[in-house]
Amino acid sequence: MRYQGKLTQWNDDKGFGFITPNDGGQRVFVHIKSFQPRQKRPTEYALLTYELQLGTDGRTRAENVAFAGAARPTAAAPQGDSALPMVLLGTFVAVLIAAGLRGALPLAVLGVYAAASLIAFLMYLWDKISAENGRRRTPENTLHLFALIGGWPGALIAQRKFRHKTRKASFRRVFWMTVALNCAVLGLIARAGLRTVIGGA
Repeated sequence: MRYQGKLTQWNDDKGFGFITPNDGGQRVFVHIKSFQPRQKRPTEYALLTYELQLGTDGRTRAENVAFAGAARPTAAAPQGDSALPMVLLGTFVAVLIAAGLRGALPLAVLGVYAAASLIAFLMYLWDKISAENGRRRTPENTLHLFALIGGWPGALIAQRKFRHKTRKASFRRVFWMTVALNCAVLGLIARAGLRTVIGGA
């Protein structure tokens, strides 16, 4: 039997909240893993339909949760599937390698980007796993810091691969600000290095 209620409390960082049934009664616990595949990210006051299941702790919890009026999930492309970010990433990597080969950037800079990107990728993976299992999350400021110091290529790949941190608008705004700032600083470094190369020629 399916019930209907409103998501009156939601902690997006921890991935759980509570549904208040439309017909009254006690609030029902719901976890992000209980939502049907390819559903949009839950937000407070969303109207939901769900089934009840008794958990191992003796409390009822919502399972097979869907947004009220939502159609069955299809193979349609999820949000954030625009090809533009990956085109920008490919262009950036090509320019970075070219600048390194021309001597405008020390090859160590490429190593910094590679290492920071790998760490950022693994941090997103861990945060995704933590979100799905209700564990302690990686602070968003930490994710932004690694993006700022050069890990944003790995972070961008992780966002798309794991469908993580792609719907929270405030996070996305700060993320792209870190990308812009990182590229601006790198551009200044490359410009100075290119002048040195030309001057020494």
